[in-house]
Amino acid sequence: MTSEENADDFERLHALISGTADLKAFLDGVTGFGSGVMTRVTGARVECAVTLRRSKRSATIAGSSDGAILLDGIEQRLGSGPCVEAHRTGATVLLEDVSSDRRWPEYSRSLGEAGYLSVLGVPMDLETDSVAVLNFFAPATGLFTADTIRDAELFADMAGRVLNLALRIVTADQLSGDLKSAMEGRTAIDVACGIIMAQNRCSQQEAMDFLLRASSTRNIKLHSLCQDIVAHVSGQKKAHTHFED
Repeated sequence: MTSEENADDFERLHALISGTADLKAFLDGVTGFGSGVMTRVTGARVECAVTLRRSKRSATIAGSSDGAILLDGIEQRLGSGPCVEAHRTGATVLLEDVSSDRRWPEYSRSLGEAGYLSVLGVPMDLETDSVAVLNFFAPATGLFTADTIRDAELFADMAGRVLNLALRIVTADQLSGDLKSAMEGRTAIDVACGIIMAQNRCSQQEAMDFLLRASSTRNIKLHSLCQDIVAHVSGQKKAHTHFED
C-alpha cells in the first residue's frame, strides 16, 4: 500500500466510529474495510472476520460476510487455528494451504468445504484487557506473500489504534449506563425508607432494618419490595431517578 492509501484508509477507519451505532456495527465496518483492502492488494476476493474478547463481556464476532463469521466461529469453537494461534503467540500466523498444512485438520477441512484455501491470522495491539485477531480468508494459495502480509499487518495496526479509541468510548458509555442503573435501583430503596420513617417516626437505620426484615420474611427482593411500597403511596409503578446529562 502507498502512503497516500494508508492515510486514506486510516481516515476512513476513524470515520467508522462516528458512523456506526454500536461496537458490533463498528467491527462489521472494520472487517468489511479490511476485506476491501486485502482484495485490492491481492487481486482476489479476500474475506475478513474478527473476534473481540473483553473482560467480563461476551465475545463479539464480526465479519465482512456471513461465511467469514461462520468460519471464525468454527475456529473459536474448535479452539485451534491460525486466529487462535495468533492470539496465543501475539504474532501473525499463516495457514498457506489447507490441503497440505497438517496443524489444524478439522478446521482446514471446514475451510476447504467453504471454498477458502489459505488463511492469515493477524493480532491487533489493544490496550487494557481486550484481545482481538483479524482473520483473512483467501480463495487460493499463494496470495499471502511477504508483501501482502506486511499490508495486512499494517492494516491491523491502523484498525487496532482506532478500535482502542472505540473501546474507550464504549467503556465510558457502559460505565455511565451501569452507574445510572445502580442509582435508579437505589432510588426506590431510599424513597421507601423515607416513607417508613415518616409513617413510623423512626430513624433511617430503623426504617432500613424494617425493610430488610420484611424482604426476608416475604421472600422478596428488597428493591421489588421498595418499588411496591412507593407504588402504593404514590400511585406510580416505579420511583424515577432524574439525571442531568
